[in-house]
Amino acid sequence: MAGWALSYVFKSGAYMAAGADSANIFVSSISSTAGGIFWHTLFMAICIAIVAGGVERGIERWSKILMPVLLVLLIILIIRSVTLPGAGGGLSFYLRPDFSKFSGEGFLAALGQVFFTLSLGMGCMITYGSYLKKDEDIPLDAKYVVGADTLIALLAGFVIFPAVFAFGLEPAAGPGLTFITLPAVFAKMGAAGHIFGIIFFALLTIAALTSAISLLEVVAAYFIDEIKWDRKKATVGMGIAIWLLGILPSLGYSTLSNVKLIKGMDILDSFDFFANNVLLPLGGLLTALFIGWFWGTDKALEEVNHGAGTKLGSSYSFLIKYVVPIAIFIVFLNSVGLLG
Repeated sequence: MAGWALSYVFKSGAYMAAGADSANIFVSSISSTAGGIFWHTLFMAICIAIVAGGVERGIERWSKILMPVLLVLLIILIIRSVTLPGAGGGLSFYLRPDFSKFSGEGFLAALGQVFFTLSLGMGCMITYGSYLKKDEDIPLDAKYVVGADTLIALLAGFVIFPAVFAFGLEPAAGPGLTFITLPAVFAKMGAAGHIFGIIFFALLTIAALTSAISLLEVVAAYFIDEIKWDRKKATVGMGIAIWLLGILPSLGYSTLSNVKLIKGMDILDSFDFFANNVLLPLGGLLTALFIGWFWGTDKALEEVNHGAGTKLGSSYSFLIKYVVPIAIFIVFLNSVGLLG
């Protein structure tokens, strides 16, 4: 999907031309074999180039550029979205929750989403944590990460729902909301809609890019630290491996459209299901078990509290040993459909 977002940055003018059928355009775009491979390759090349530059000259330098740009683009889109005629309905839908629809299943699904959006259970936080200085205030850093992640997610809602309601479109369209419904919204804005469409998909691409370089850094760091490869070799080697694996879902709606895997889902949905519903919860569960029962919470607290303004205590040990593993296991059972 990152490749799709990148392609829409360059093709937004044509994709959102007045009167264009965004659904047919999206289908024709993702069903192109050459196009799928090209945009996937371009996106991976950008990721490899950034990670190969190292932590400070590559990841940190580009993150300092990309994250402020993302925030600025988000604010621009929010201003335009909430000032559209009829945007009030979307704001009401977004800010006035219907508690009658609250359910345990929805709560567990939200917990599962937390794993994805905070990159828990996939090694990113552990890898980046290993780069911190010894006297870093880890509890405070954790609050910043969670707070910033939540803030960006909330701001994104102010972009999407007012615009969708302003044009009377369906707010619960899943991935189609991004690549079909929203382009239709931008098209109805007139000439300025093309510009806002480019901004939106640039924002989406930046968000995907920052996540992708984090994931590539995890596997590259393993080969750098454990196998003793140099950074360029590790990054290019693992980047190519990921690129090869990514070819399968990039062709899932073209050459390999007839291939069905998990529960009859296509390749992309199967990869998404396996990664988010199986690997992430299991990764988080194994991490909690390792810290609580093998490495030991005493050692964990020693690392976490060194340089911390607010110290973590015995409640942390109890949570890591008992509450967190049980909670993650319940999330896992729900995510794979074994509950309810």
